[in-house]
Amino acid sequence: MKEQTQDDPELDAVLTGVGPRLRRLRKDRGVTLAALSEATGISVSTLSRLESGGRRPSLELLLPIARAHEVPLDDLVGAPPVGDPRVRAKPIVLGGRTALPLTGRPGGLQAYKFVQEAGSCEPPEQRTHEGYEWLYVLSGRLRLLLAEHDLVLGAGEAAEFDTRLPHWFGPAGDAPVEFLSLFGPQGERMHVRAKPKRS
Repeated sequence: MKEQTQDDPELDAVLTGVGPRLRRLRKDRGVTLAALSEATGISVSTLSRLESGGRRPSLELLLPIARAHEVPLDDLVGAPPVGDPRVRAKPIVLGGRTALPLTGRPGGLQAYKFVQEAGSCEPPEQRTHEGYEWLYVLSGRLRLLLAEHDLVLGAGEAAEFDTRLPHWFGPAGDAPVEFLSLFGPQGERMHVRAKPKRS
């Protein structure tokens, strides 16, 4: 049964188009579901449900897929192409998380600004995929689960990690969090390290 949003036909239309776009992109590239699962750390069944519309797309699922295909996130949600070289920060809203793309080219390092409302994310489920990610908190507090570490980052704090480690991040507490995310394939690393909190 397909999941539907409530009282937002425009969002429903965007989400309905994601599945066929994912399938077409994967098949055009000659990639199997099993190969995409291995590259993203997302199960074959979840990928299949995404493509059929049986699973609601989320940024946590779409970002690894965009990385694996080396395409901008906009390509997966159907944003129209822009000829102007300036980056058009058109917000992408899924659930309670808003992403503003800060880079416009496919492949290489990608940058996003995220704003996430408290209580808007699903229960923490750590995922793995190829690449490195760098987070910088602009305001609020960000909880980062990274392998066995459970960290809370405040405004002005940053973390970098290998995304092959199981990870999840979202608001810490009952206030929104605003943060920057840079991610790239293996070999493209930043230089700020995540450190566990002292006990």
